[in-house]
Amino acid sequence: MVLCGTDPERRASKEIEKQISNWSKEYKKAIKILLLGAGESGKTTIIKQMKIIHISGFSSEEKKEKADDIRSNVLEAITTLIKNMARMNIQLGLAENEESANFIRSINKEDFTFSQEFYSHVEKLWRDRGVQEVYSRHNEFQLIDCSKYFLDKVEVVRLPDYEPSIQDILHSRRRTTDIQKIEFEVKVPRKYGGGSLNFWVFDVGGQRGERKKWIQVFDGIQAVLFLVASSCFDSVIEEDEETNRLQESINIFKSVWASRFLKDSGFIVFLNKQDILREKIVHQQKSIAKYFPEYDDYKLDSRDRVPTEDEEYLRTRCFIRDKFMDIASQPVQWEGKKVTPGMPALPNDKKKGECYCHFTTATDTNNVKLVFDDVHNMIIMWNLQEIGISVS
Repeated sequence: MVLCGTDPERRASKEIEKQISNWSKEYKKAIKILLLGAGESGKTTIIKQMKIIHISGFSSEEKKEKADDIRSNVLEAITTLIKNMARMNIQLGLAENEESANFIRSINKEDFTFSQEFYSHVEKLWRDRGVQEVYSRHNEFQLIDCSKYFLDKVEVVRLPDYEPSIQDILHSRRRTTDIQKIEFEVKVPRKYGGGSLNFWVFDVGGQRGERKKWIQVFDGIQAVLFLVASSCFDSVIEEDEETNRLQESINIFKSVWASRFLKDSGFIVFLNKQDILREKIVHQQKSIAKYFPEYDDYKLDSRDRVPTEDEEYLRTRCFIRDKFMDIASQPVQWEGKKVTPGMPALPNDKKKGECYCHFTTATDTNNVKLVFDDVHNMIIMWNLQEIGISVS
């Protein structure tokens, strides 16, 4: 395990090392998958899907906890929209709703309790024409993706006995600020020898401040599952509200693909949020060319055509896919390791890991299950090949 960064980061690294040491034998035996990607890419949603598909779902206690997350999502969504009204010089549609806007502006999140008065103000504001105009331009600022989903159902969320549905839980958002782990067992198909394998999936924070922690869990990772919010091509990141979110994902991928700590790991890229991407391209008539001018020259390969799908949507998603595959196809100069100019890389510096892409919608359990069946088989094959068993 590699330690880096400031003293607090080193202490955090030592705590992780201690935890992994306690797992010891189990850790070494397990197939380890690391979830990486920028903030809001869907990593935590994938963890939730693993819990639904491979474990027992969510207990009553966990549902209560998720209900609290959802209430916080409603608060964050409406607060962000009201804050950006002034910045964008947009007025409320109804002057009488100013009282509700002032109520939201006065909220202190530290000691806030969710009263019925709060929900009434939220319902009024969400129906307001001015707030809807701000929402229509939410690509210009950072707004959590689940905002519309929960603001549309405030009348349900406000019920005292509200218990979130599976879809509510999958849409809920809580920022990951530590390293989470989920364990599950997968049966190995007979053609690969039968039996079962234990999978450990690690989820880490995606915001810039959290990425320094990623290095702490790189040791012994068989596969990296890299998530990309494909629909974010017209949005900016939370940290500076200037950097294009899709470009940020491309830059992160370039960095982790070139990490010498992951040179033996296979990479699987989930081009996520395909439902939102399709909505933007097909119904909102947005074009990625405004943000990536090279798209104008991109041609859709005949193999990527799907008769029942909109061609512009297909062209957009394949353009994004090829952005990542182009990085994976280039020779690697290991990040953090100097190479003498003009000298070839040493033989053991060759990248062994492969890279594959999947189009996904993390909130769709059926879609995730189908994709993960393929991913499991792929990782099982990689694992067998690693120990010298030939797989046809």
